[in-house]
Amino acid sequence: MSNNKLNTHPIHTTPPQNDVSNLPPSDAERFKRESNFLRGTIAKDLENGITGGFNSDNSQLIRLHGMYQQDDRDIRAQRAEQKLEPLINMMLRCRLPGGIITPKQWLAIDKFATQETWYGSIRLTTRQTFQFHGIFKRDLKSAHQLLHKIGLDSIATAGDVNRNVLCTSNPIESGVHQQAYAWASKISEHLLPKTRAYIEIWLDGKKLDTPDEEPILSSNYLPRKFKTTVVIPPLNDVDVHANDLNFVAIAEHGQLIGFNVLVGGGLAMTHGDKTTYPRKADDFGFIAVSDALKFAEAIVTTQRDWGNRSNRKNAKTKYTLERVGTENFKKEVELRAGMAFLPSKPYQFTARGDRIGWVKGIDDNWHLTLFIENGRLLDYIDKPLKTGVAKIAQIHQGDFRLTANQNLIVAGVPASQKAEIEAIARQHGLIDESFSVQRQNSMACVSFPTCPLAMAEAERFLPDFITIIDGIMDKNNLSDDYIILRVTGCPNGCGRAMLAEIGLVGKAPGRYNLYLGGNREGTRIPRLYKENITVDEILTCIEQLIAKWSMQRNKNEGFGDFVIRTQVIAPVVNSAIDFYL
Repeated sequence: MSNNKLNTHPIHTTPPQNDVSNLPPSDAERFKRESNFLRGTIAKDLENGITGGFNSDNSQLIRLHGMYQQDDRDIRAQRAEQKLEPLINMMLRCRLPGGIITPKQWLAIDKFATQETWYGSIRLTTRQTFQFHGIFKRDLKSAHQLLHKIGLDSIATAGDVNRNVLCTSNPIESGVHQQAYAWASKISEHLLPKTRAYIEIWLDGKKLDTPDEEPILSSNYLPRKFKTTVVIPPLNDVDVHANDLNFVAIAEHGQLIGFNVLVGGGLAMTHGDKTTYPRKADDFGFIAVSDALKFAEAIVTTQRDWGNRSNRKNAKTKYTLERVGTENFKKEVELRAGMAFLPSKPYQFTARGDRIGWVKGIDDNWHLTLFIENGRLLDYIDKPLKTGVAKIAQIHQGDFRLTANQNLIVAGVPASQKAEIEAIARQHGLIDESFSVQRQNSMACVSFPTCPLAMAEAERFLPDFITIIDGIMDKNNLSDDYIILRVTGCPNGCGRAMLAEIGLVGKAPGRYNLYLGGNREGTRIPRLYKENITVDEILTCIEQLIAKWSMQRNKNEGFGDFVIRTQVIAPVVNSAIDFYL
């Protein structure tokens, strides 16, 4: 029994000051309300073979089923000249709490990606799951039915719901990881939409006579997307400050005893709109492990009722906390949970990156973390990466763990199989010692050609850019060191550039905003250093700063800490107030 139980209070559902409930709702609220619990007319649209896409409302609704409508922007103009509609296809994202998938499941998704998608790849994402890119409308049902057949789904991996729940991919502390992963799965299941729309539309399930109910999400679902993590210190591999809700695992003597709860993080912003900004999460306090679902539900429902449904740019939890006050939000959560937060337990984050290579776990099994550049698994001419993972899956007896840094862990390898799996990985380019530590600590979002929001290149830009950065690091005797460097094609935040030591955010083709001053632990937001500059201008800035860092740094001082200490850039203390100063 928790010692933080409160007396029963009536739930207070009217937010305090700065209420926005009387403002007209956005159009997104209309189509969610009219969707009949996410059904819309998706089933009818699937029968329309004249177009490869969905109508405007359904193209938004399918997001709550785990899909985005996209097209190949590389050939958009060419198809327009031919009087053809864009090559419309869908990106489908799997729900994979904690990123764990079995070899058998992997082989099934590998086959589907090869035979049924336009691009033929599997994309590992910063949300610790995989995406299919390039599924045509006619093949959508078979994609969903394949996932269902192997025990997976894509429910609530996009749209205004709680999305895929992340969990530290810690291959060493196996006992604590197993407990934390179990809670990540429970939280994911507890916060899922309850509507049968997914089953009816994609799995040909029979419509029941009983009415739909959404006791947690409501018939209008959440005001905006909601992201949740479970993290095991000292590794901050899930980047807690990028997420609405975070459970920081506190363990004693190898047993998970509870969580510190962090609320209100988020990185997305809009160019030119200073009412939008990245924000770190606030520490609400400690809860017993058995109360995790109760507090998760209380936080989600408070955001559901208090979030801004009028202006989607200010609809995330981070803006709700700023509008109503963190303490007011926290008190409401405690009322709904029926108990109070206790003082937070001490913890520390020391790093974010994955441990590339072999690591031995406490159960005497081995874990091989494979660096997958930008998370793209495809068979390249000199590196058949996708085939290599499939060959490992054919013999692997443990599981795979996808990481929030776009990498892949071959987990639970007995010593007797270690050499065979390493040989396959090397033969297919999955182990490559030529990859620098800098490359291993850099990542990018997908961006062109598939993301409709992309303003500049990211995934296709990063590899050659890092080759140049590697040269600069080597020139300054820093080839064994690294800078957390991230690139996003737009300010929406998918590549988590706003928690990087060097962050590039796309502004236009070939032009980026350059941000500096994050830290290696992921606990500080960077600040704008140069706006709308070319790649050559970026490289000139970075080369000068790396040279100074090499000569003037304190012992073991990270690049982000260096540029703050030497006043190259001022630290962001409270982004709601000083991010744009």
